[in-house]
Amino acid sequence: MSTANNHFEEDGFPATKLFTQGYSYTYDDVIFLPHYIDFPTDSVHLGTKLTRNITLSTPCVSSPMDTVTEASMAVSIAAVGGIGIIHSNNTVAEQAAFVRSVKSHRMPVFSNDFVLVLENDAILSGGLFDDNKFVFVSSNGRNVVGFVERGKWEGLGDKGVKVSEYMVRKDVTFSSLSSFEDVVSCLDEKDLEFVALVNEEGEVVNVVGREDVERVKGCPKIGSGSVDKKGRFLVGASIGTRDSDKERLRELVKAGVDVVVIDSSQGNSIYQIEMIKFAKREFPDLDVIGGNVVTMSQAQNLIKSGVDGLRVGMGSGSICTTQEVCAVGRGQATAVYKVSSIAAKSGIPIIADGGISNSGHIVKALTLGASTVMMGSFLAGSTEAPGAYVYQNGQKVKKYRGMGSLEAMMKGSDARYLGDKEKMKIAQGVVGAVKDKGSVLKFIPYTMQAVKQGFQDLGASSLQSAHDLLRSGILRLEVRTGAAQVEGGVHGLVSYEKKSF
Repeated sequence: MSTANNHFEEDGFPATKLFTQGYSYTYDDVIFLPHYIDFPTDSVHLGTKLTRNITLSTPCVSSPMDTVTEASMAVSIAAVGGIGIIHSNNTVAEQAAFVRSVKSHRMPVFSNDFVLVLENDAILSGGLFDDNKFVFVSSNGRNVVGFVERGKWEGLGDKGVKVSEYMVRKDVTFSSLSSFEDVVSCLDEKDLEFVALVNEEGEVVNVVGREDVERVKGCPKIGSGSVDKKGRFLVGASIGTRDSDKERLRELVKAGVDVVVIDSSQGNSIYQIEMIKFAKREFPDLDVIGGNVVTMSQAQNLIKSGVDGLRVGMGSGSICTTQEVCAVGRGQATAVYKVSSIAAKSGIPIIADGGISNSGHIVKALTLGASTVMMGSFLAGSTEAPGAYVYQNGQKVKKYRGMGSLEAMMKGSDARYLGDKEKMKIAQGVVGAVKDKGSVLKFIPYTMQAVKQGFQDLGASSLQSAHDLLRSGILRLEVRTGAAQVEGGVHGLVSYEKKSF
């Protein structure tokens, strides 16, 4: 028998045995035993299914949380091959505008640092320059005819003079449908420091400066990303289960959303089942992801309702307190394995939502049966996450809050927990802070390279290969004791600096 096929029954346990002993395992509780390597790391293929009909080149999904995913995150995560799910803790108009914004972009640069002023108006306050990187001039409130330099404005003796008398009249616009390479060429050919990208109606939708260009060039090379048939970035959005969410769904579809996520902490409810059926009836071509679920029976109910994907996890997020508040949930490793076991029989991809703190957790989630991983804290604190950086105890951080926190609930997220605005609100999450991680354009590609190395050690050249090896019993697992978990991490040092790349 060849080395590749040789394994010993006494070495570890198959997943079918490990996960049927009545224990609720987290990712840290379990470890895979290495298998046989006969291919290089670069041969590992991470392409996957988000839903029945949507394919991604990178198995990463950003969580629909108001401190994680708005337009900037969705654009960047799509650029590296994943997809962002725009949160619904906002008005219908705001969420639809985020979706339209993502669809209007073609490159991993997102800027809100611009404002339009009319050429016949006067700039009376320097605050415009404080809050905006660029001040553009328009003749009609939409189309750009030039720009204003702060230095020239500050040198004016009479601040009441019309903008048209000192503005720089120069064509600084370029089509928002252009590629990153095209924009770079435009900056060079026109000798510009920045360019305003405009849509087909002539409205400014983005601004790209030379600093942005250099930042992107400093990141690992990315391909075309996750795009639709028209070459636009893929984007998803979350909705709730109330009647008002039916109108939200309609507006999201008008805005061009590619997939919707029914956002409930406990998805096995009549409310979600009715919303799934409504969505599939009204928009049969729209993919719908249901959840959250952690058991096979929960999953089966939603599968029968017509979902195209399932979101798995309850109480496993770093800012979620559902398990301690409500005494329900499941360890995420067990939940992913159990739900994927039943979902695979119907060809339904699952999203492992929560509990991801490092690349090893991603390897475990994907190998245990997930097709993608949804991340909140792992992406919070990045350049693209909503919110401003502040300093806490000398560290640069951004706010990160659970959608079950009282703060988020007061804004409207209580619908996710089947709450009623007229009743008392019970928190199932907390508000915290996450340190600056830099851009997802950089750390996601490096993280995926680490995931590929993990797959190589498992002898799996793809997600499907990993799933097959697990279900056949060739891949073996063991439970780690507390001491084994300590041993598997950094230990025995007086001090150290931990850098992943």
